[in-house]
Amino acid sequence: MDMVESSAPLPPWFTEEDLEAYGALYQKSGFRTALKVPYRSFEEEFNLPDTKVEAPSLLIMGEEDYCFKFPGMEDYIRSGQMKFFVPNLEITYVAEGTHFVQEQFPDKVNELLLTFLRKHR
Repeated sequence: MDMVESSAPLPPWFTEEDLEAYGALYQKSGFRTALKVPYRSFEEEFNLPDTKVEAPSLLIMGEEDYCFKFPGMEDYIRSGQMKFFVPNLEITYVAEGTHFVQEQFPDKVNELLLTFLRKHR
């Protein structure tokens, strides 16, 4: 996990108290649980028939999300290949947003969610 320099300061929207709260939760459950799906389950076979999400769906991503650094991930998301599994997917990218875009730009994310929900009543 060399995507973040350990000496980098915390971003202004993420406080030391936030870090302590997340750290306490991971001490309780373990970090591996958070990575179980999908990162640790690539080799598992689930035998699920026709696994498509047909409901209208919204993915809000930050343009600077670190998941884009995983090999092939950015191309998979941006190319529209996800629509094979989620045909009614809308993707919105938030400029300067990271993996925690909902914490960085809560008002923007709320606006996007409410617009999506109104559109799909």
